[in-house]
Amino acid sequence: MAVATAGLANNRDSILARLSRYSDLVLAAAVCAVVGMMIVPLPEWLLDLLIITNLSLGLVMLMVAVYARDALQFSVFPSLLLLTTLFRLGLDISATRLILLQAHAGQVVTAFGNFVVGGNFVVGVVVFLILIVVNFVVITNGAGRVAEVAARFTLDAMPGKQMAIDAELNAGAINEETARTRRRAIQQEADFYGAMDGASKFVKGDAMAAIIIMIINIVGGFVIGVIQLKMQMGDALGAYTLLTVGEGLTSQIPALLISTATGMIVTRAASEPDSNLGKDVTNQLFSNPRVLAIVGALLLLMSLVPGLPKIPFIAIGMMMLGGAQLLRKNAKQQAATAATASNAPALAQEPESLSHLLHVDPISIEIGYGLITLADADSGGNLLSRVTLIRRQIATDMGLVVPTIRIRDDLQLPADTYVVHLRGVEVARGELRAKKLLAMNPGTADTSAGELEGIPAVEPAFGLPARWIAPELRDHAEVLGYTVVDPTSVITTHLSEVIRQHAPSILSRQDVQALLDGVKDEHPALVGELVPDLLSIGEVQKVLQHLLSERITIRDLVTILESLADTARTTRDPDQLGERVRQALGRAISRQNLGLDGRLSVLTLSPTWQQSLAGALQTTESGGSILLMDAPTGNKLIQALSREMERVAALGHNPILLCPARLRLALRRFIERSLNALTIVSYSEVAPQIEVTTLGVVGDAASI
Repeated sequence: MAVATAGLANNRDSILARLSRYSDLVLAAAVCAVVGMMIVPLPEWLLDLLIITNLSLGLVMLMVAVYARDALQFSVFPSLLLLTTLFRLGLDISATRLILLQAHAGQVVTAFGNFVVGGNFVVGVVVFLILIVVNFVVITNGAGRVAEVAARFTLDAMPGKQMAIDAELNAGAINEETARTRRRAIQQEADFYGAMDGASKFVKGDAMAAIIIMIINIVGGFVIGVIQLKMQMGDALGAYTLLTVGEGLTSQIPALLISTATGMIVTRAASEPDSNLGKDVTNQLFSNPRVLAIVGALLLLMSLVPGLPKIPFIAIGMMMLGGAQLLRKNAKQQAATAATASNAPALAQEPESLSHLLHVDPISIEIGYGLITLADADSGGNLLSRVTLIRRQIATDMGLVVPTIRIRDDLQLPADTYVVHLRGVEVARGELRAKKLLAMNPGTADTSAGELEGIPAVEPAFGLPARWIAPELRDHAEVLGYTVVDPTSVITTHLSEVIRQHAPSILSRQDVQALLDGVKDEHPALVGELVPDLLSIGEVQKVLQHLLSERITIRDLVTILESLADTARTTRDPDQLGERVRQALGRAISRQNLGLDGRLSVLTLSPTWQQSLAGALQTTESGGSILLMDAPTGNKLIQALSREMERVAALGHNPILLCPARLRLALRRFIERSLNALTIVSYSEVAPQIEVTTLGVVGDAASI
């Protein structure tokens, strides 16, 4: 017996597997058969079978809709709606043919025409019309409107959802496969509601077709019965009307079931994985005992109204009050169980539950809703990939591993505004035009015909005057000599400049530890000698921040750490350590400041200024040095340097000042607030093989 049972199970599994394998052929054959039903007459027994199949299919779709957790679990519903509508129309045509030819359309149609409406064709017509109104006006119309609104809202929310997924992916909260799955789900949701918006029209058309078919059957049957079959007018009208009503009921009842399933699907909100519509309705509708108690009391009061039946009101009112009492007892038991299971006081758990609110992103970008398309890959935006390239470029140029940059939308910002935050504090802000291009005049553009047509603007990274122009003017602007960039390039250039400017603040102790761990894999002796015996992690961090503040790359960590290991035995002052490291990185510093001609073009201080600055040099308690000059002399120095910087910039060179090593750091700190663009290099930082060209000498104090 067990062997036979196992054999039956295997046969069943084999049949199901075969059907699944050839399901596409089965579906294609079914569609062709439905079309054939409209052409080839069907015997009565087959029509009965197909009508019952239609009713069963409607019930199956309704039950699937009841148990679906969300709409995407029944994503094939729009296509099924079309197929079932086509099947129903085929049955209507086949039944109409039998009614008009034989005055009989099978036992199912006859039973619905006689038993369901009691053999009264007037009642049958009324019931049929009521079903049409309920299906067409109430359920289908409401479901179509919900699908339309859901499709619009889903499409509007897609960019924000996509950006949230990309932000979680950049933050490492999800992997690429999960992100791909969630993007596919968002796309499927949009496609589903869009399809449902159109599929609801099938049901409306089916209802109108049912009314037309009913009229044709009644009128045509009456004419055939009276003229061809020589029936009495009353008998012909009654017979054909009952058959028509029976056929209409067999068609509209499954249609009503499927329309109800349509409404359930489009109005279904996502719930827990193990939940369904029945559980959600029970939990949400009958969860508040006070609601049931109020309704029960009102029903008992209504039973006192003269003329109303007392027993139904009293029975249902008592049921409501009893349900409210049961819910109160259940709530008390759950509260007692929770209190027993919890050993720790609630206050002890509160800090842990709020700790995630204290997290601050190292770097983040907030964008207005008008710029969301720049970050939405589906809309052609490439902001996320460009930000990733910036992190790689910063790592290559400066040796700094930039933390993950979060990008999120902020509805409180103006539509075209973006804000860069560093550890939760705003450090930069700019405005973009998502559908325009930024044209900048590098100083060589042809403006003889007037300004370029566009919206005046300021390039946010360097403060250059610019204009937002239409994309079709790009070629014309480039011919005139303008530099034209897209909005994504504007924001990424600004972000790159912000990162370089605030690199010392971005570098944390944890970042330094990660950098040391990377060097330790290949140079364990070097790291072991330096940290923690000679310097702490914090002291190494200060030296690296000292270098980054003047945009010196820290990529060559081996050279930096070797210089620190040599110098840290005599001093632990970060300033002195940083200057010694700069000398060790002289080759890289020189290469970094070379001009296009391969030479190091510099300004120098006159002997008078060098002597004056040396006299103003003072040593601090920590071993560092500062310049102590009176205000008039300091202003003369800054003015002299500023004039030379402007002259050198006009020649197409970056302003670089070459000075003695002992003056370099003190002079840098003295002018950094006024002349931050001036690069100051000491003689000891210039590599021997570098060719130096002097562009000018900052005049002596007497001549200023």
